[in-house]
Amino acid sequence: MDLFEKFNKDMVAAMKEQDKDRLTVLRMVKGAMQLEHINNKKEMNEELLIDCVGKQIKMRNDSIAEFEKGGRTDLVEKTKGEIEILNDYLPEQLSMEEVNAIIDEAFAKVNPTSQKEMGLIMKEVTPKLKGKTDMKEVSEIIRGKLA
Repeated sequence: MDLFEKFNKDMVAAMKEQDKDRLTVLRMVKGAMQLEHINNKKEMNEELLIDCVGKQIKMRNDSIAEFEKGGRTDLVEKTKGEIEILNDYLPEQLSMEEVNAIIDEAFAKVNPTSQKEMGLIMKEVTPKLKGKTDMKEVSEIIRGKLA
């Protein structure tokens, strides 16, 4: 069963079990997917699910930083719980060794000479890493290797 099917079955199960927290998070993801589907004519599939879940996690991580600044530990805990729910709908995350191996492979292929060629490397690694690791970390690793 792929992630998209799992997502739909879990949404129905959350409705039946009246799991309000899980259902709220899943509905937000579904709404984001439908928005992408309508606005950008993207097909409702596993790739779109992974993309939307990644964006939702990023938004919640940004929210956690703001809640911590404001001293709202109750909202920090709630948001971390939502992130745990969302992580169920991402593919298995890669280890740092695997990420570095993919980046090294891209460096060997592109053979960059300056910081200006970062876009070429990102273009090479993004399809292999998107949804499987934090792309912000990938970008920092690449910047470090180019420096």
